[in-house]
Amino acid sequence: MSEPTSPLQIGEFRRFVAGRLLAVVAATSMVVLLGYQLYDVARADYGMSRNEAAFQLGIMGLVQFVPFFLCTPAAGIAADRFDRRMVVALSCTGDALLAALLAFLTWEDVLTLPILFGIAAGHGAVRAFTGPALATIAPNIVPIRLLPKAIATSSAVFTVGAVSGPALGGFLYAANPALPHALSGVFFLVTAGVMLTIHRIRAKQSDTPVHPVRQMIDGFQFIWRERFLLGCVTLDLFAVILGGATAMLPVFARDILMVGSEGLGLMRGMPAAGAGLVALWFSFRPLDTNVGVKMLLGVVGFGLATIGFALSRDFLLSLTFLALLGGADMVSVFIRNSLVQLRTPDEMRGRVSSINGVAISASNELGEMQSGLAAAVLGATGAVVFGGVGAIIVTAVWAWIFPELRRVKTFDPPDGSHAS
Repeated sequence: MSEPTSPLQIGEFRRFVAGRLLAVVAATSMVVLLGYQLYDVARADYGMSRNEAAFQLGIMGLVQFVPFFLCTPAAGIAADRFDRRMVVALSCTGDALLAALLAFLTWEDVLTLPILFGIAAGHGAVRAFTGPALATIAPNIVPIRLLPKAIATSSAVFTVGAVSGPALGGFLYAANPALPHALSGVFFLVTAGVMLTIHRIRAKQSDTPVHPVRQMIDGFQFIWRERFLLGCVTLDLFAVILGGATAMLPVFARDILMVGSEGLGLMRGMPAAGAGLVALWFSFRPLDTNVGVKMLLGVVGFGLATIGFALSRDFLLSLTFLALLGGADMVSVFIRNSLVQLRTPDEMRGRVSSINGVAISASNELGEMQSGLAAAVLGATGAVVFGGVGAIIVTAVWAWIFPELRRVKTFDPPDGSHAS
């Protein structure tokens, strides 16, 4: 039998991306609507002003991040010590229970801010286990030579889900607010079942037992020693903390552009649409030259598009800037994820992925907190402009502090030691 030339020729990879698609649709729909419901409850039931309600969105970001952060060390160890597909299946089952609870409470119309914050915290804890295990499955079911294509394909599938999830959720919410959460619960359960059809995946174990705390420390030390990996992880952390516009989308949808939950679904999906087009392009024409500089330019483009969105007052123009924002971000994300996976040995991938996941979550959720605080002072528009400018400044500083990022030309590991 001839060797596959595309990861999609591998049955287990096809099942993996199908399961991931359903999980992303479910998660993005639930999280986007959770923010919309929180903002709406704060405005309608608690009588808060626009800026006060925007601040509550920032608090929700912090509420998601704290349990995510606290669970991350255990999640990384779980991905390196246990069957990774089982870890994903269990975490998806946890999210299904949260989605079912949210559907029931929405149907009964008994939502309050504490309830919404509690569900957000539960999702943050569950997501800490999903990410590292999910990120380490693909390198174990496709040949290493196909890994960049597999990452690009998986990213494209992710963005399809991230586009369709909020859009589907927004339209279903307009028909019946409980319906999209119920559907999310079903999708999470299907994903759990699909993951269990993949062969058992467990990282290579050391002949000498290592204490879990020692394993966690080893993961941090590995990233600290590898300055390139440290630069990649922290660039995303600080640039997106400042540049996150998505936290303020409920404010723009409800009170600035006045397009409601349907408009919010489209707005939340547009960054993923732009990212999906770029990822699709990369799946056919992967980047292979000057990848470090292109990664930095991607973050700069992300900041510029963020500023453009903040200043737009036309719905179609706003959607365009959000698509550009997502496309620019995908350039950076694709390059960073490929380099991190290819330069990390398999026995460390779970812990490195979990640490990278902390940085991504911190950039997203703490970015929401930063946006909420800034919006309380500057208003939603000022907060998003401030974030876009900050992302550009951070990129310039990181290009100077970590010259390794500028110098990387290809995805090939320097000595080939981590290629398998």
